[in-house]
Amino acid sequence: MKQRAWQKSSYCAQGDSCLHVSASATGIHLTESSDPTGSILTATPTAFGALLAALKSNTRPAPIQVTFTHGDDPASPVRVHGTDIPGTVVTTDRQKWEAFTLGVRAGEFDHFAEGPNDATARQVALQPHCPA
Repeated sequence: MKQRAWQKSSYCAQGDSCLHVSASATGIHLTESSDPTGSILTATPTAFGALLAALKSNTRPAPIQVTFTHGDDPASPVRVHGTDIPGTVVTTDRQKWEAFTLGVRAGEFDHFAEGPNDATARQVALQPHCPA
């Protein structure tokens, strides 16, 4: 079995403990190396490209949901999940999410979104969640 080549943001100061992205014939994969569940979220290149575009423009539409917990602590959890894959949640923290976002804005992951157009990709909101 061929092992995936994972890429992390050059802004990640946490060694290998960061969000990682890879590509395969089945899609674009996102994981967090320190996530104890070992979850891997898989999306189409179009869906991943929509997430990149939303993060770059600081807008809400994206095919992948990102949920923030309340508070400004850099260690507070951030959960990344797709609405069409129940139970698949990648968990990171705000500091690692910020490093990933800086890499996105610098174009470090653009090549992952340059796959064939997937007209069936659904658009959902990128919604921060702060429990009351």
